[in-house]
Amino acid sequence: MNVTSTPVDDLIVIGKIFSVHGVRGEVKVYSFTDPIDNLLDYRHWTLRRDGEVRQVELLKGRAQNKFLVAKLKGFDDRDLAQALAGFEVCVSSSLLPQLTNGEYYWYQLEGLKVIDQAGQLLGRIDHLLETGANDVMVVKPCTDSLDDRERLLPYTAQCVLSIDLAADEMRVDWDADF
Repeated sequence: MNVTSTPVDDLIVIGKIFSVHGVRGEVKVYSFTDPIDNLLDYRHWTLRRDGEVRQVELLKGRAQNKFLVAKLKGFDDRDLAQALAGFEVCVSSSLLPQLTNGEYYWYQLEGLKVIDQAGQLLGRIDHLLETGANDVMVVKPCTDSLDDRERLLPYTAQCVLSIDLAADEMRVDWDADF
């Protein structure tokens, strides 16, 4: 495992190592990609945990139920692999596929100010949740927001009117009392 030269602020979390698999040094990984095995397209991972940043090479991997099993170069036994539990799996944002106009990665939406049609600041997007019907934005209060309420807004065309990454804001059709 080598120290990485990738700028930490350029890293996007695409998974998390949560355990070991077997005795040959494989690790279990929660993938945040869709489909989950897209994470295996990235051969060089930057691992990050508690300020520690390391570079590893993926040798092989496979989907197993709702997680991945991965074999990393240099991790040939269970004890070595166990030390990786809790590390986030990251890649440089420049490696992510280009999206078409009007599509966004979740990391691009997190932190945006959410403003309703009346011009009221409802808060900032803290994170998004995947649900069966549609994704949900968790909007938390911030400085100058309308009130101290946390709101769950659907990430749908009916709710999201516009997104302006340069202005750091999203306009929504949402009743502030709801």
